Amino acid sequence: MTLQTRTLPLLCAALVLSGCNDNSPQPKDTGPADKAAQHWPVLQLPVSQQPELEQRISDMMAKMTLGQKIAQMMQPEIRDISVEDMRQYGFGSFLNGGGAFPNDNKHATPQDWIALAEAMYQASVDASLDGSSIPAIWGTDAVHGHNNVIGATLFPHNIGLGAAHNPALIEQIARVTAREVMVTGIDWVFAPTVAVARDDRWGRTYESYSENPAVVHDYAAAIVKGLQGAPDADFLGSERVISTVKHFIGDGGTVAGDDQGDNIATEQQLFDIHAQGYVGGLQAGAQTVMASFNSWHGSKIHGDKYLLTEVLKDRMGFDGFVVGDWNGHGQIPGCTNDNCAQAALAGLDMYMVPTPAWKPLYHNLIAQAESGELPLSRIDDAVRRILRVKLRAGLFDKPSPAKRPLSGKTELIGSAEHRAVAHDAVQQSLVLLKNNDKLLPLVPTQRILITGEGADNIGMQSGGWSISWQGTGNSNSDFPGGSSIYAGIKQAVDAAGGQLELSTDGSYQHKPDVAVVVFGEQPYAEGNGDLDNLEFQRGNKTALALLHKLKADGIKVVSLFISGRPLWVNPELNASDAFVAVWLPGSEGVGVADVIMAKADGSVNVDFRGKLSFSWPATPQQQANVGDNDYQPLLPYGFGLRYGEQSTLSNKLNEQVALDNSLADLVLFERAVKPPYQLVLHSDGQSQNMDSSVAQLGNIAVRTFDNNVQEDARRLSFSGEAKVSLSSAFPADLRTYQETHSSLQITLQHSGEIPELVLLGIDCAAECAAQVNIAPQLRQLAAGKWHALSVDLGCFAGVDFGRVFTPMSLATKTPMQLSFSDVRLIPRTAEQATIRCSAG
Repeated sequence: MTLQTRTLPLLCAALVLSGCNDNSPQPKDTGPADKAAQHWPVLQLPVSQQPELEQRISDMMAKMTLGQKIAQMMQPEIRDISVEDMRQYGFGSFLNGGGAFPNDNKHATPQDWIALAEAMYQASVDASLDGSSIPAIWGTDAVHGHNNVIGATLFPHNIGLGAAHNPALIEQIARVTAREVMVTGIDWVFAPTVAVARDDRWGRTYESYSENPAVVHDYAAAIVKGLQGAPDADFLGSERVISTVKHFIGDGGTVAGDDQGDNIATEQQLFDIHAQGYVGGLQAGAQTVMASFNSWHGSKIHGDKYLLTEVLKDRMGFDGFVVGDWNGHGQIPGCTNDNCAQAALAGLDMYMVPTPAWKPLYHNLIAQAESGELPLSRIDDAVRRILRVKLRAGLFDKPSPAKRPLSGKTELIGSAEHRAVAHDAVQQSLVLLKNNDKLLPLVPTQRILITGEGADNIGMQSGGWSISWQGTGNSNSDFPGGSSIYAGIKQAVDAAGGQLELSTDGSYQHKPDVAVVVFGEQPYAEGNGDLDNLEFQRGNKTALALLHKLKADGIKVVSLFISGRPLWVNPELNASDAFVAVWLPGSEGVGVADVIMAKADGSVNVDFRGKLSFSWPATPQQQANVGDNDYQPLLPYGFGLRYGEQSTLSNKLNEQVALDNSLADLVLFERAVKPPYQLVLHSDGQSQNMDSSVAQLGNIAVRTFDNNVQEDARRLSFSGEAKVSLSSAFPADLRTYQETHSSLQITLQHSGEIPELVLLGIDCAAECAAQVNIAPQLRQLAAGKWHALSVDLGCFAGVDFGRVFTPMSLATKTPMQLSFSDVRLIPRTAEQATIRCSAG
C-alpha cells in the first residue's frame, strides 16, 4: 500500500515542501522541464561551483584523450583488475563489492587494505595509457561500519537506528565509520541508503531507517554530514570520506517488495515518499548519487534520462556524479553488461562494471563516442562531474593513501571509543513490545537460562553486509573485539553473583527461574532476503517449539527477536512473557544486556528508548504504513514500551494463517522469459545465458521461433546429456504456491522419439533439487501439436519452496527435440494436474 499524499500535512509542513496535494492545480505540462517543475524542487545546495576549480577542471580536460575520459567513467572491481590494469588504463574508480577482499583473503589485515589502496593509487597517477595522472578513488560498501574489514566496529543496521529516532547519534556513527574507513586508505563510501521501505517483504528492508519519509530525510542529512563533514567546516577533510546517497530512486517502493522490481507510484508520491532522503542528503552536501536497480513504471532507472538528468541534475541542481550499481546498466533493455551507451545518454556518469565485462565496455564506449552515438558533450559532462568531486575531496592535493593522517592507525579499527558509540546505538535501538507482569528487567541474581540459535552468535546478530556480502559463513572468531548477546548477559550475571546456563536447544541441567530465548532471521542481503509474506519461520516453527517447550516446563520466557524487519510472530508473541525487537544490533551484543538486565538491587540499569519506525503487521499478508487508509497494524508506528508501563498486547493473538485466495498465476515464460528469470543452457559442467535468438552450448541448442506471434516460443534441440532452465541469481519465496496446491504447467510440443527420461525439475540449490520424469506423458501426446502438461507441486518432494532459484528446468541424457511456449505456476490446480502426487 502506498502512502496517500492527502494524509501528509504534517510531513509537508515539517519539510516545508510544496505540491504535497495531488489534487492541487498544476501548471500545464509543456515539456520535460515543466513536468519536473510540477513535482520537484530546486534545492539550495551548500557546496557551490568555484570558478578557480572549474577552470582547473577545464585545463585538465583539454589535455585528456578520449580513452582517458572513458577510463574516468569506469569502475571495475578488485577481483577483476590488477595493479597493471590500473596503470595501463587509469580508471576513474574501483570498488570492492560485498565479500571482496585484498588478495581475495577474507582475513586480510588493515595493512593489506592499505597496501592495495596505495598500489592502485600509484598506478593510477602513473597510468601509461596516454600519460594520465588522475588519482583513482576506491569505493566500498561501509553500510553499518567498515563492515568488510575483520575487527571493525559494526553498528546496528539502519532499521534499528531508525527506531532510535536520533539524528545526532547517526551523525556520530557516520563519523566513526569514516575514521575506520580512512585508516585503510579508502576515499569513498556507498552510504547512506535512503530507501523508504513500504513493503516489508523486501529483502533490503533493514537498510531502510523508516517507513516514514521525514525520518529518512533527517537521517540522510545527518549521515552525510558525519561522513563528509560540514560544508562550512571540515568538509571532506583528512578524517572524512565521500558519501553516496542511494539508490536513486524508489527502490523501497517496488510492487510486492520485489528487489530490483517496478515502482508504480505517481510522480508526486515518488517525490513525497521516496525522494526525501535525497532532499536531506543533497542539502547536506552529498557528492555522489547511486542509480537504482529498480524501474519506475517499467523504465529502468539506470536508463531513465528524465529522472537522472532532468530531475536530479537539471531541476534539483545536483552537480556531483551519478554512479551505477553492480552492472545495473546491463539491465536496460537493449543493453548488456559490456555494451550500453544508453546509460551514459540517460545521465549515468560512472559505470560500476565488475566482472571482466569492463574491458569490452571500455572499448565499446570509445567506439560509440567515435561514431557519434555517444556525444562528446555528454562524456565531457560526466568527466567534469567526476573530476569536480575528486578536486572537492582534495585527492589531487592529499598525500597518497598510505601517507594520510589516519592511514595505518589500526588501533582505531574497533577501538574502545568507537565500540562505545555502537554500544550506545544498540541500547537506543531496542524496542520493547511486550512485558507481562513487568518481567523485565531481569534481576541478575536469578538463575537464568539463555538459549536459542542467536544467543551466542555475533554473525546472526550482525546480519547481511557483515564481512561477507550475505553475512553468512562467519563465526564469532571473525568478529574480534565484538560481543554476543550471551556474552553481555554473562557479564552482568557474573558481576552480580547470579547463575547463567547456555544452550542452543532449551535444555538445562538446573531448572531456571527465567529463560532468555534469542531467535530470529538468519543473515541475508539483497535478493536472497525477499519474502512473499511476513510469517516468521513459515512451515518450520523451530523457535516456537522451543518457546512452547520452556512454557510447558513452567518457565517464564523472554524473547529477544533478531530481525531485519517486522514479521508476523503472533504465535511467538503468545508464547512469550516478554518480547523485545532487537533488530540487527551488530558487533556489540553487550548493549542488549545493558537494557534487559537490572542492576544487582533490581533497579533499572538502562531503560528502553526505541520506538517502532516501521508498523508491526497484524497478519502475514499485511503491508501497513503510517498514513495509509484503513491503518490497522498489530502495533503502530512509534510504539514502544518503557519500564513501568503496562503491557498492552493480548496473550491470545490470532494465530490462524489464511491462505491467499487472490493469488494469481506466476508467469515464468509468456512470449519471452519473464524477469528476474533468464533462460540458461547447461552442458558438460558449463552454463550459458541465452542472450540472443540462437544459443548453443555443448549438447544443447536453443532458438526462438514463431508460434502465435513473433518469437514467442523456444525450440530445444538436445544431442546428448544437457539441461535448460529458467533461473534467477536470487531465490524466490514460492511457499504460497506450494500451500495453495498449485501446479507447474508448461505448454509444449515434441517431435521425434521420446527418450526414457525427460526430467521436469525445480531446484533451490544443488542440495534440494527435485525432478519428475514426464516422458510417459509426452508419449501419449500427439507429436507436432501444442499441449498443456502440468505437474502437481507436491511431486517435487525435497524442494525448499522458500528459496527457489530455478522454478522450471528440462533435462535429458539422449537426443530429443522439444519446444515450449508458455510456463507458469497456477494456484489451486494440483487436483487437475496431468501428474498428481498430493493426497486427497
